[in-house]
Amino acid sequence: MDIDDLRESLRKKAKGQSRDRVKELWQNINSQKNLTTREKLERLLEISRKQKTEKKDRPQPPSPGPARGSGQQPFLVVENSYKLDARYGQIPLSVGLDIPGPVLAVLARDQQFESLSLAGAVLLDLETTGLSGGTGTVPFLVGLGFFENDTFKIVQYFLNDLAAEGRMLADLKQLLEEKNFTSVVSYNGKGFDLPLLETRFTLNRLRLVLSALPHLDFLFSARHLWKHKYESCRLYDLALSKLGVDRAEDIPSEEIPWRYFQYLRTGDFSLIEPIFYHNQEDLMSLYGVVVAGALLVSRSLEESEVDLEATELLGVGKILERAGQVEKSVVFYEKSLSRTLPEPVSTRVRKNLAQYFKRKKQWERSLQLWRDLLENSEDLECFRELAIYFEHHRKDPEEALKYALDGLALSRGRNLKYEQDFQKRVDRLCLKLNRKKTLKSE
Repeated sequence: MDIDDLRESLRKKAKGQSRDRVKELWQNINSQKNLTTREKLERLLEISRKQKTEKKDRPQPPSPGPARGSGQQPFLVVENSYKLDARYGQIPLSVGLDIPGPVLAVLARDQQFESLSLAGAVLLDLETTGLSGGTGTVPFLVGLGFFENDTFKIVQYFLNDLAAEGRMLADLKQLLEEKNFTSVVSYNGKGFDLPLLETRFTLNRLRLVLSALPHLDFLFSARHLWKHKYESCRLYDLALSKLGVDRAEDIPSEEIPWRYFQYLRTGDFSLIEPIFYHNQEDLMSLYGVVVAGALLVSRSLEESEVDLEATELLGVGKILERAGQVEKSVVFYEKSLSRTLPEPVSTRVRKNLAQYFKRKKQWERSLQLWRDLLENSEDLECFRELAIYFEHHRKDPEEALKYALDGLALSRGRNLKYEQDFQKRVDRLCLKLNRKKTLKSE
């Protein structure tokens, strides 16, 4: 297939799926039991209108610009550029250039990002012959996204012949070295994309310059921010839930290896046309959620009273804690508790905060959290911590014994470890109280 055929094929848009998309949206809305039928219909119409409006400004599916490769074109390089005033869902492409380095450093848990920006970053996403990795897995489509000359550019390397992998990677190596990127941004790239690309480069006796760069794998931050808010943190789902992007024309990731092998066998380019679209959408979705997450963290750090949901406040706290900014994270954990967190998340946050204040010897704050927990539960850990507090810090064995006895009664036949702990504690406290009575009587 020559480049003109490729150009024409990629210009076609997948059809016949919009009806299925509306059906899927309705099923999701209809499952919300708290809405009336009228409210469900109004919500469906609102989402449909919103998606139509946003799609006008959205970068279109890829159509090839300059393509490199000779002869039978064993590999292709497809390039597309988008103006910075274009939008992807709710995100203008230009916004990412304003994200400060310290925010990227927090998201990446890497201080090297302090002096960097997304202007020098390369977004990376691979489509491969298998989803499990290993030396037998080949990345047949390497997608890159980066800023260049006042545009956001997508470059896709497509392997048209498995035997030409070395030639394609050599061409990719040259591009990466010419662009001199300063960082890598991915979604699960640390666990999959980059190690796989490193393996393929090594097997072809090539050096991958990306391996030495600071790497922001946004999968971890996305999970912290949104796993309690949305049902899924897959890029596809976040694009819809967080960015308002309709990816109805997309294909499931698990179909991609099969489509590629079928294409190699039959030469039917319509099999892999959707893969180019899927890869570009993943890159654009990655960019969009990174910007959305960075803006959320940036606002949280700059504004004393930020209007965020409890789960997002919790997510910012987790990101800050894992970046080593523990004291700041505590502020966000407490803010999240002042709003409505779902159970058992709320319980876990209170326990973590109670342990933090205990380590800091802020006993009263720790005590209040353990007592708050006991108001709505019979948690054995709470009884144990309160028994410890009154025995060792208040020096009040009588009060400590009350909590130890309650914990012992609740743990019997339920948790052997706690039962043994409480039994030893009760025995010790009873001895202390007996000695105290003996001393008084003398």
